[in-house]
Order: sequence, then C-alpha cells, then structure tokens
Amino acid sequence: MSGRLTAARMSPADILRTGATGLRARRTRVVLSALGIAIGIATMVAVIGLSTSSRADLMSQLDRLGTNLLTAEAGKDLDGNPVKLPKNVVAMVNRIGPVEKATATAEVDARVRRSDVVPKEMPAGVTVQAARLDLLDALNAQVDSGTWFTPASENLPAAVLGHIAAERLGVTVPGERILLNDTWFVVIGVLAPVELVPQLDRVAMVGFPAAERYLGFDGHPTTVFERSSDESVEAVRGVLARTVNPGAPESVNVSRPSDALAARAATDKGLTTLMLGLGAVALLVGGVGIANTMIISVLERRQEIGLRRALGATKGHIRMQFLTESLLLSVLGGATGAALGAIATAIFAAAQGWTAVVPAWALGGGIGATLVIGVIAGLYPAIRASRLHPTVALNTT
Repeated sequence: MSGRLTAARMSPADILRTGATGLRARRTRVVLSALGIAIGIATMVAVIGLSTSSRADLMSQLDRLGTNLLTAEAGKDLDGNPVKLPKNVVAMVNRIGPVEKATATAEVDARVRRSDVVPKEMPAGVTVQAARLDLLDALNAQVDSGTWFTPASENLPAAVLGHIAAERLGVTVPGERILLNDTWFVVIGVLAPVELVPQLDRVAMVGFPAAERYLGFDGHPTTVFERSSDESVEAVRGVLARTVNPGAPESVNVSRPSDALAARAATDKGLTTLMLGLGAVALLVGGVGIANTMIISVLERRQEIGLRRALGATKGHIRMQFLTESLLLSVLGGATGAALGAIATAIFAAAQGWTAVVPAWALGGGIGATLVIGVIAGLYPAIRASRLHPTVALNTT
C-alpha cells in the first residue's frame, strides 16, 4: 500500500521563529533598515501629537477667555480723517439688550520716558492709553503686581503698565516713576499678559480723568470692548458699528479677538498636513530601504533557500519566511518610531507648558502603516526567493 508524501505545515510560531532567525543573523543591516521606518513613523506621530497638543491648548485658552468679546475701533472717514467716537459711547453700547459688559480705552498722544535724562527723541517703544476702571473685568485680565486703578487713583498721575511695557522701561516693582511728556507718573501696577488683547501688553495706561488733566486728552475713546452672551454675539456684531457711531458706521472696525486664536488653530492644521506629507515621504523611503534589504538578502541566501527547498520546504514556506522577515523588520521600525514620536511630543509639550496629547489612532495608524509597508516591501523579494530552483540555488557561489 503506497501513500502520498505531503509537505509539512509550519505553525505560526515556526514562521515567526524562522523569520526572526533570519533577522538576527544580520543585525546591523536590520537596524539600519528599520531606522528608515522609525524616522517616518516618529515624524508622523510627533507631528500629529504636537499639532493635537497645540490645538488642545488653544481650545482651552478659548474656553477660558471666552469667544464673546467684540471690539469696535474708530477708523477713518471717507476723506481719510480720523473718526472720533462719542464720549458716552460705553453707555450707548450698554443700551444694546444682550450686552453684559462694556468698557473702552483711548489712545493718548504722549511720549513715555524712563527718566528726564532720556532725550525726548528716543522713544521707549511704549504708547499711552487711557483706560476705564472696568477694563480688567471686561477683558478677564489680571494685575501681576501692584494694583489697578481705583476711583481715587484714576484722577491722579498714576500709571499701570502692560508686562512688555514694564520690561522695556525697566520697571521691576510698583512705586517707580516714569515720565509721560513732562509729567511724572507713579507706576501703581503691572498687568499679566492680556491674551485676547495683546496690544495692551505694550502700553502705559492712565485713568481717563488723569489723561485729560495732565496730558491734554480730549476724552474721546478710540476702542470699545463689549461682552454678550455666546448665542447673541453675531446679532450684537451686526449693530455694534451703528451704535457706537450712528452717523458713520462704515468708519468703525468691528472684530472678535478670539478669531485670531481660531485662525492659529486652522493654521496649525494646515501645517500639520504638510508635515504629515513629509513624514509619509520618509516612510516611503524606509519602505524602499526594507525592499532593498530583502532583495539583497535573497541574493545572499540562495544556498540557504536551495537547502531548505531540498529538505522539503515548499514555495509557500519560502514566501512566508521572507514576508515574515519583512513584516518583523517593519514592525520593529514602526514600534520604535511610535515610541520616539510619543516621547518627543511629551518633551516638547512639557517645554511649552502644554498637556501632551497623542491620539491613540495616531499610534495605531503608525503601526498599521508599517504593516502595509512591510507587506508591499517584502512581497516581491518573497516571490523571487520562492521561485529559485533548488539545484540552481545550491550551485550558487
């Protein structure tokens, strides 16, 4: 009674062991090949992680600062002349039903100097603005050191500096004096950064009454700030210009400061797309490196392939062996790259004061991409290896 010989089957454990053995025999080449995949995956994971962390930080800022702040600034009329807003503009804005808070500032024509020995022709890069008592409340701003104006101090030669203005003037603590035109003003406070209105970081603020008394200010505000409920922001936006300057609403510029933060988030998203493209190119280069490594491996291991075929290995066994080696090589690079990308994200986010966010889909997608690259890169070398005739392979020197 005769029986048919059948090829032995390789279990998944046998396939993994055989593939790993092939890689261990060429460790230097394996490391260099996996490095290309690792760089591509690390780039993609880090770009996604940093972009996500940055946008999360921006969104938290928006949530904290609010998106319901509108500003109305005096522009120029049709003849190009500066427009003056009414002195009672804040009261006019408060008459709009949904408005919850309103305040104003005004540009003041005054030179700022640290002392009287500084020539008047040498500006300090600091401007002067008159501010109302309710400015901090409307902008959710805070005093970093010292105090804000009171009903008494807004009438006196007292100033509050933005934090950049304080740095430029060399004012380190409240109580120091600065010159506005030829009048000495005492610095009573320094503001923390005003995130929604960063231009206030570079100004020296004085009270409206003090600006009129000591600096020749005419009392007309130049910028109005108002807050309303979130659902009524657009409605208020539509009537704000006509309210603050009924005679020439087209000369009033209305904006929402939070739009700048939203634009930054959109810009980050566009940059992320570009960087992901660069990461994909690096990943493609890594895949080409793996394909090259596997092809060279087939050429160098012809005698091994011939011996395995002579001992009963089928074409399918050979294909599976080399395809497994390619997959293991890709997964090695992908796992290393994902780890490096996550670490880089955590380090950079910590340096920026962000909360590190690495989406799980980015890590999973990175590993998945390496599997696809491994299959594509290893398919041709695996097929080529399986087509080697045992006799020809064993006679190869």
